[in-house]
Amino acid sequence: MKKSKIIPPSPSASEYHDTAHDEVLDLFNRDNPFSLFADWMKLAKAKEPNDPNAMTLASVDATGMPDARMVLLKDFDEEGFVFYTNLQSAKGEQIAANPMAALVFHWKSVRRQVRIRGPVSQVRAQEADAYFASRARDSRIGAHASEQSRPLDSRFALEKRIAAKVAKFGIGKIPRPAHWSGFRLAPIQIEFWRDRPFRLHDRLQFTRKDVNSPWKTNRLYP
Repeated sequence: MKKSKIIPPSPSASEYHDTAHDEVLDLFNRDNPFSLFADWMKLAKAKEPNDPNAMTLASVDATGMPDARMVLLKDFDEEGFVFYTNLQSAKGEQIAANPMAALVFHWKSVRRQVRIRGPVSQVRAQEADAYFASRARDSRIGAHASEQSRPLDSRFALEKRIAAKVAKFGIGKIPRPAHWSGFRLAPIQIEFWRDRPFRLHDRLQFTRKDVNSPWKTNRLYP
């Protein structure tokens, strides 16, 4: 089979050494994954050129077929990781039918990754209202106009719906639509991955039986 010229070759020995990390890292002396995540997010925010809060969200549909897409993390604390969406979108309907999901953060600029799994629940109405109100006006109008994940006849059809919503709301208040809210993933597993030379990466996994149980840690083979 002919190799693709688009896919980069495996790194050479010297290139592996170029990726070595010399900084002191207390990765394996941490007992709170949320604190560690906050430190890594802070580093990514300083180093990552675009959207350090971008994450892959994986869910499954009614047939068990997996699905994945990029979304933006909008908040996190010890209750979990929050993102917002149209509840009638593909991901909204998948999560409603099977409220379990996985997240992946990959920060190429700092060569680190975090994987998260757990149950998902809808955020409180007050939270959704507060975040929706903080969005740009055009984004709020878009949330009313878009039938996310549904077939669209043309770009003009979308622009026509947006124009209709602009006329409806004028310069007045734009309330959060009932079909738009947020989800919180409450993790029962969080894995931290750090690049090391020759694929001998560092991996630290936090697990717990449920959201009320204490965390346990395991160091994993790369």
